[in-house]
Amino acid sequence: MLVLRILAVVAGVVIVVGTLLSAVKTVVVPRGYVSRLTRRHFRAMRRIFGWFARPSRPYEERDRVLAFYAPVALITLPAVWVTGVLGGFCLFYWGVGAHSIPEAFVISGSSLFTLGFVRPEGTPRTAMAFVEAGLGLGLVSLMISYLPTIYGAFSRREAQVGMLEVRAGLPPSACELLVRYQRIGWLDRVGDDVFARWEGWFVDVEESHTSHPSLVFFRSPHPDRNWVTAAGCVLDTAALFASTVDLPHDPQADLLIRTGFFSLRRVSDYFGIDYPTDPAPTDPISITRAEFDDACADLRAGGVPLRADLDQAWRDFSGWRVNYDLVLIAMCELVNAPTARWSSDRTLQVEVPDSFASPRTLRRRRGATRR
Repeated sequence: MLVLRILAVVAGVVIVVGTLLSAVKTVVVPRGYVSRLTRRHFRAMRRIFGWFARPSRPYEERDRVLAFYAPVALITLPAVWVTGVLGGFCLFYWGVGAHSIPEAFVISGSSLFTLGFVRPEGTPRTAMAFVEAGLGLGLVSLMISYLPTIYGAFSRREAQVGMLEVRAGLPPSACELLVRYQRIGWLDRVGDDVFARWEGWFVDVEESHTSHPSLVFFRSPHPDRNWVTAAGCVLDTAALFASTVDLPHDPQADLLIRTGFFSLRRVSDYFGIDYPTDPAPTDPISITRAEFDDACADLRAGGVPLRADLDQAWRDFSGWRVNYDLVLIAMCELVNAPTARWSSDRTLQVEVPDSFASPRTLRRRRGATRR
């Protein structure tokens, strides 16, 4: 019996320390550290919501269900931490002298929730009750302070995504954006009005979505909006502007593409998505030459000036797109993004082995719609 009680104390300490580390990694440390407890909680919630959002259902219904996934998982996360602390101290109290597990459970619950209807006997157990009460209040306070940070980052992200609808339509399209700017005579101002703003947006997304990865699954207020498809639209706009549009070279387009693919890669790193870190410009991409030619026809019909050598333009576009092609499409799959041109309307053969979502293989399906 003595050995069992000693083991119970050790197990209780391990559980409490592990729970506290999970809370600190998830909320306090400003880096994308992986907490096994947090990850398992989100994955379990994803399986539950995934059952109600089966692929056989219409996209609008799945979107309504998945809109609750990240908020519900986030709100219930403190309950997981509190349960861990409750169970750990329960084992501890039993190990240091409580007569039975039920008695230890009552002592732990009374201390953790500061109910005070049970007073532990002896100074050591009383001191531990004070510690447990402080931890319980600390975990709740931590989450209360955590939520404004989450929703502040979400609001900043969605403000830019919403503004993109005015410029690129819904779902967003790089061709639509360039044609609209040509119509209003602002094609030469795309760099200042779009590229400069979205460079800062990508930096903010990289920081917030790796420090608080649950943000990746927060869905936009409108079902046809999505932060990943918006990112793809802006990156494709910059790639077309740098490779195909017949205007003087704008370094802001180059900087935006580089900032954008670094941002998407950093977020993908957290979810274990594999991608080539240094792809060759000639590596294949998910966009076909025929799709590129169709886009050029749309741009020409909208009055956008194009370069004379479209063969070279295609090679230049492919050389830019290859840097973010795989991670963009993989992220669309991960978040179940709505259909958008050149992003969520296709999939690649990649593995998402370790994320909040259930592991699955993303099958290559060129041009297939998600609806």
